[in-house]
Amino acid sequence: MKFIKKGILTTFQDLGKNGLRHLGVNPSGAMDKLAVSLLNILLQNHENEPVLEIHFPAPEILFEEDCIIIIGGADFMPMLDNQVIVNWKAIHVKVGSSLKFKKRVSGNRAYLAKKSLNENQFLPYLGNSFVRQVPNLSKSVEVRFIKGNEYELLTEKSMQSLESQMFTISQNSNRMGFRMNAEPLEVEQKLELVSSAVDFGTMQLLPNGQVIVLMADHQTSGGYPRIGNIISVDLSILAQCGANDIVSFKAVSVEIAEELLILQEKEIQKLKASIRFFNEK
Repeated sequence: MKFIKKGILTTFQDLGKNGLRHLGVNPSGAMDKLAVSLLNILLQNHENEPVLEIHFPAPEILFEEDCIIIIGGADFMPMLDNQVIVNWKAIHVKVGSSLKFKKRVSGNRAYLAKKSLNENQFLPYLGNSFVRQVPNLSKSVEVRFIKGNEYELLTEKSMQSLESQMFTISQNSNRMGFRMNAEPLEVEQKLELVSSAVDFGTMQLLPNGQVIVLMADHQTSGGYPRIGNIISVDLSILAQCGANDIVSFKAVSVEIAEELLILQEKEIQKLKASIRFFNEK
């Protein structure tokens, strides 16, 4: 691929690299990891195969070989040789073709997966049978969280406010963290905390009473109170949000979070099985 225009914040991302946090190196990787997994599954790549993470304004790409691509995540109205193509569908691309993105329709991060052309492979469309796994790309979303280690430091009123008020994602947000603007939350007593481990989705309470949700490029530890952690299945929903979008939070139990993750994994395994079935026919 040759970049005619590079776009803004266009990077290659995979699912992240684990095993280095003890050295202070975070896993990083794509913001919307579910989209990356689904695209690679549909192309029958390894799930951790790097893909392009694209923001808007998006790049313009010239293809210098025949290949197959799938675009997923945000809808930026992709156009191949000036013809609109749809997300989640394998597209055969010929050498010399160009890909542009006309406008941002929904979501904030699109992903482009590519592989060499192999006409003998069955390449499915991610249609209605699996659409429930694709993140909600609304500008107002509800994400679920489990209570964090320092949740009990909040006042009773702030515990209620955390789940009752709407939070606006600040312009001062990026791949490290989404800063949330709302009525400040309060703690019963201000304490000096020892820095502790944090993760993608950790909800920290800043000294000014505002919440920051750590995202893909988060640090490995922090000293702010950890009042919650976004559940795994909702991280992709939050990852597709952007500045000025509205977020509400709902507390759920660890058991519910685990059940939802197991259900999602079962659906992914069904998708893999259906692809294997058609390829063996």
